Parts: sequence; structure tokens; C-alpha cells
Amino acid sequence: MDENSPLFAIAVAAELAGMHPQTLRQYDRLGLVSPRRTAGKSRRYSMRDVAQLREVARLSSEGVSLEGIARILQLENQVSALAARVQELESALAEEVLNRPGRRVFASSMEGETVPLRHGTRTSRRTEVVVWRPGSRHHPELPTLD
Repeated sequence: MDENSPLFAIAVAAELAGMHPQTLRQYDRLGLVSPRRTAGKSRRYSMRDVAQLREVARLSSEGVSLEGIARILQLENQVSALAARVQELESALAEEVLNRPGRRVFASSMEGETVPLRHGTRTSRRTEVVVWRPGSRHHPELPTLD
């Protein structure tokens, strides 16, 4: 059973939320809380619906208008959906990194470009040393930089 399972008839949900059943009907009409319906069109409230009804009651007691409450609930639901999506994407990314560990390895070429490397390989290293001295651009003992 999860928090979104439609379990409670309107009378039980109203009691759990500390409200009159008529208030729940009004909130349903206004779209503040939208319970699921049975085949016979009876409302069925989930634990999430009950928590949302309690939130509506709290905000209302603080003087927030019903329009304001509707907007707050809409934004909270949007944040919840986005957080779930972020978690889903983080899981997919972690799985991808685990399944393809070498795909994210790269090095820099002599021209400054990024070069992908296979997992477990290294770039070839150059071992020559170039000495630079100011004003000795074409000194006979030193390699040229051209």
C-alpha cells in the first residue's frame, strides 16, 4: 500500500482531515484535492489526499485565500514531480556510469582538442625537453620552436 492508494470513503477522509464531508466535496469542486472515483462514482481518498486536506486547512487558518491555496498546492505538486524526475535521472545516470566506466575518460591533444580514450589506456607521452631562453630564438645548440 502506498500513499496514493485510494482507500477512504469521504466520511473517513473527512474525519481523518478534521473536516466536514461537505467541505471535502467543495474542495473537490474547486480542484484543491481531487480524489479518485469508484465505478459507482463515489469518491475515494488516499493518505496523500488526506495530508493535502490537512495542508489546505492549515493554510486557510493562516488566512490564505482558496485561490492562493490552489496555487501553493499546484507548485508543491510540481516540485514533487520534478524531484521525482531528478531522482529518476540521477539513477539512470549512475547506472550508465556503472555500465560504461570508460566512456567518460578523455585527454587533451597537442592542439588542445579533447580526445576520448578507451578505459584502461593512457596517452603516449612525449619525452623531449625544449629549453626556451629569451632572445635565443634561433640559437644553434637549441631546437627551433617553429
